[in-house]
Amino acid sequence: MFDLHEHPHTRLNLLTGDWILVSPHRTKRPWQGKVETLPPDNRPSYDPKCYLCPGNERADGSINPVYKDSFVFTNDFSALLYDTPHGEINIDDLLKAQSEKGICRVISFSPDHSLTLPLLSVEGIEKVIELWQKEFKDLSSDPSIRYIQIFENKGEIMGCSNPHPHGQIWASSSLPLELVKETREQKKYWEEKGRSLLSDYIQLELKQKERLVLENEHFVALVPFWAVWPYETMIVSKRHLQNILQFTDEEKTAFADILKKLTAKYDNLFEISFPYSAGMHQAPVNDEEHPEWHWHMHFYPPLLRSATVKKFMVGYEMLANPQRDVTAEWAAERLRSLSEVHYKEKVSQAK
Repeated sequence: MFDLHEHPHTRLNLLTGDWILVSPHRTKRPWQGKVETLPPDNRPSYDPKCYLCPGNERADGSINPVYKDSFVFTNDFSALLYDTPHGEINIDDLLKAQSEKGICRVISFSPDHSLTLPLLSVEGIEKVIELWQKEFKDLSSDPSIRYIQIFENKGEIMGCSNPHPHGQIWASSSLPLELVKETREQKKYWEEKGRSLLSDYIQLELKQKERLVLENEHFVALVPFWAVWPYETMIVSKRHLQNILQFTDEEKTAFADILKKLTAKYDNLFEISFPYSAGMHQAPVNDEEHPEWHWHMHFYPPLLRSATVKKFMVGYEMLANPQRDVTAEWAAERLRSLSEVHYKEKVSQAK
């Protein structure tokens, strides 16, 4: 009989409409790939050469304030520029381009060069959330902005150019591709059922519990049924809300708590500062009403078998569609089994 945990199969991503190939039997093959030596993670609390540390000079010559909590500024090398002139090109309906304007912001999570999210206190993460909220509110007040992407690239292998814990906020004048797909699928479900797609989905996950990693009064963290990356997770609000500005004070604290615990589990997996790309998806701004939208946050970590063995998107995945070997259920069980207390904090508490 067909078994999800033994036989090749495809799974539907409810949020995008894409399908992925799952090949659980492949985890039985021997590994003969690359293994690397990890550099020591011994960052100081302050680095005089870091352009994100308090009081230091940035690339454009600006001097950071001696900030005490989190700090945000416009990226000195922005991918989007606010003064981009409007224009488009269309040659024989084959070669098309159009201008894109926007704003790119950088947010330092803490003045401490060594403190990643799982090592911050819940109160410290709340201050980061409050700055995310402030930026979202300020950026959405500009009528030329249609979408605001809050995200973090953590770790050198995820393209992070500075080890000081930080994230980014990109505000764009059009909807990015993934948001177009997620808006389409959520809207279709809303129009058919009159309910939020993710509300129904997390109720099913809470009932089955196979892919659940963490839960509190206001949020769930789970490995999505359609996960592509080995230890991919998603945080979803239990309440149907469209964006981060709608969090109550209790939800803000609960989000900080589950964010700290989930990222601690990641670090505990291989006892390293676990790399990932993570970001919130929320409703477009300055657009039509989007009652279908349900706030959530994706985590896409690249590590597969150990701290040195990464998952690569190559071959079939680049030419056809994404594929994974370990099942979402196996990954969730592995993450569930890990402590919610960071391994460095355990050592500190023991002392």
